[in-house]
Amino acid sequence: MLDSPTEIARDDRRHVPKDGTPGLDLDWRALWVIFWRHKRRFLVFAILCPLGAGLAVWQTTPVYTAVGTLIYEPSEYKARELQSLVRSDPITEATMATQAEILQSLHIAQKVAERRQLALNPEFNAALRPPPIWRRLLPETPAPSIVGPSPDPAIDAMLLTVQAALHARPVRFSHAIEVTFTAQDPVLAAAAVNDAMDVYIKDQFGAKARLVHNATNLLRSRATQLRDETRRAEDAIATYRARHQLFQGIHGPSDAEQISHLTEDLIRARGELAQADAKRDAARGQAGSAALAAVAPSVVQLRGQRDQLMAQAQAQQSRLGANHPAAEALRRQTEDAQHAVAAETARVMTATSADQRIAAERVAVLEANLRTARDDADRAAQAQTALNAMTRDAEALRTELQAVLDRLQQTAQQSAVETAEAHEISQALPPGRPSAPHVALDLAAGLAAGLMLGLIAVYLAHLTDRTISSGADMEALTALPCFALIPEIDRRTRGRVPLEELAIRRPLTAFAEQIRTLRVGLWLGAQRPKIVAIAAAQPGEGKTALTLALGRAARAGGERVLLIECDLRQPKFAQIMAAEPSPGLVDILRGDAALAETLRADPLTGLDFIPAGQAANDVLDLFLSAAMGRLLDSERQDYDLVLLDTPPLEALSEARAIAAVADSTLLCVRWRDTPRLVVRRMVDQLRESQAHLIGTVLTRVDPRAHVRSGYPDAGVYHRRYRSYFRG
Repeated sequence: MLDSPTEIARDDRRHVPKDGTPGLDLDWRALWVIFWRHKRRFLVFAILCPLGAGLAVWQTTPVYTAVGTLIYEPSEYKARELQSLVRSDPITEATMATQAEILQSLHIAQKVAERRQLALNPEFNAALRPPPIWRRLLPETPAPSIVGPSPDPAIDAMLLTVQAALHARPVRFSHAIEVTFTAQDPVLAAAAVNDAMDVYIKDQFGAKARLVHNATNLLRSRATQLRDETRRAEDAIATYRARHQLFQGIHGPSDAEQISHLTEDLIRARGELAQADAKRDAARGQAGSAALAAVAPSVVQLRGQRDQLMAQAQAQQSRLGANHPAAEALRRQTEDAQHAVAAETARVMTATSADQRIAAERVAVLEANLRTARDDADRAAQAQTALNAMTRDAEALRTELQAVLDRLQQTAQQSAVETAEAHEISQALPPGRPSAPHVALDLAAGLAAGLMLGLIAVYLAHLTDRTISSGADMEALTALPCFALIPEIDRRTRGRVPLEELAIRRPLTAFAEQIRTLRVGLWLGAQRPKIVAIAAAQPGEGKTALTLALGRAARAGGERVLLIECDLRQPKFAQIMAAEPSPGLVDILRGDAALAETLRADPLTGLDFIPAGQAANDVLDLFLSAAMGRLLDSERQDYDLVLLDTPPLEALSEARAIAAVADSTLLCVRWRDTPRLVVRRMVDQLRESQAHLIGTVLTRVDPRAHVRSGYPDAGVYHRRYRSYFRG
């Protein structure tokens, strides 16, 4: 099926001469044919779109766009405590885009509208403009009742209109923001831009000032609170110290000093106790003579004297005897010495025991005092822990208070030097030229849109066209020759002449010439057919008119012609040729009438025709019967041309049976009406029926439209050939 320019070009390549003509030219020619065929659609868009654009430009009120520029540069000085409040983030594209959105926000638009009283300007307040005609004709609808504050739709619409006229965009690769405002008055546009920038800068500075003021009040309140808390903490520490008697000496706390002194005294007392124990042991004789001599030299001396007397007494006794007076005297001296030693030893023992007891008591007292001091120190340490916590808290409050005071001073300094983060670098001036409409640009856009829409319309028309528009289309679709393009002749052109008689009564018309062209196509074949079935897919194809016109043209040329009306359900021959009702084809096939009884003569040309006859219900069986074959065999001997007018192929099966018994079949297709799918299906059905298709005919062709289509076979209707046709 030929559905695209490429397929048309591919079909045309079959006719490329052997001298090597490039196929690309044929592609462009096929595209040109498609374009030329639908050029009216193209011209409609190509003309209407520029005209519409020009009309829109003519009716559009000129508007002016004023431009102003400001720069966004956040100040560098920032107090630490305000970094979370007024800190300026690094300037990025997102930051600049955010500032641009703020500039074109509804808040800025409202301030501009208030300054310039735009609510009183009909350009922005639609309520002040006269209503359109269609709204005047409609009945007024009462406003719905609203509970609470009633909104003003006119003011809301005015603010939205002002916001739509106000635009801001960041300039790439810079910190600048371009502000524009569009209005019919250039002075108003410039003033609105300057007002928008001024409101933005003042709002920004006011917001920063409010933040700094709020931060200052917050810091002052915090400083007062910290002072009170610090004072209460110091008072609590003093009270706690007094209650727990926590005081500090020169070198350390009093408990530590006392424990240190007691420890030293205890060490000395224990040393003295050890010495007293040693003296007592020495006095008891539990230590060596050296220790005894050190502790009690008198006892050692008395013991020496005793030992000496004892030695002398033993010597005298052994020498003089035990009863000798000298021995007795020495014995008595020895006993006296022994008593003196015992008495001295007792005295020394008493003295050392007293010293040892005193030393032991002192040690016990010191140990008890040391235990008491340590217990007191433990209790003091526990109390000191809480005191240390209180001291740390108080120190933290003092530190925080000092930090807040420092920050308060920095905030006061910043409020003195704070500036707005944006300022104007170029104020808007009243523009000298309107920004819209752009006459040349709009007209060019309208023309471009018209051309584009026209091409799209041509392309869509070609895509949606599923009919056959030329003999080349027909030949490419059916692989059969297209013998003729029978034109559609309207009643005004042909007057009172019926279409079936036009070829005879006006032989020099284009219609008659196409009938002759069809005769040439049928007669100049390799084998001239005698019995030709004229078939069509659908009703209204012009099949019957073509059959009568072709038969009459052949009869006027001297041939013996017979027309057989095989469309038994919708017979027309008798009406067209003014014949009286008589037996016909049905009667012959049933055997109810002879051929001579059914033959009728055309009053115009004298050709013979057999009408359909009476209605029948077994039509298909009649055409499939042997009688139909015998009838055609007998007529093949008597006539030069027998034309069979068949019923529509798409709906009736008897048409295939008729085509099967005919020598050849000619398929009629209505120009730009019969779908391609239907034509292809009919061709396939005829070939399946063993019908011999010899060619096709395009019927009811509009000559003017076909000439405009640009197809190669449209030349037969070109005005250059008008002098060859008359009537």
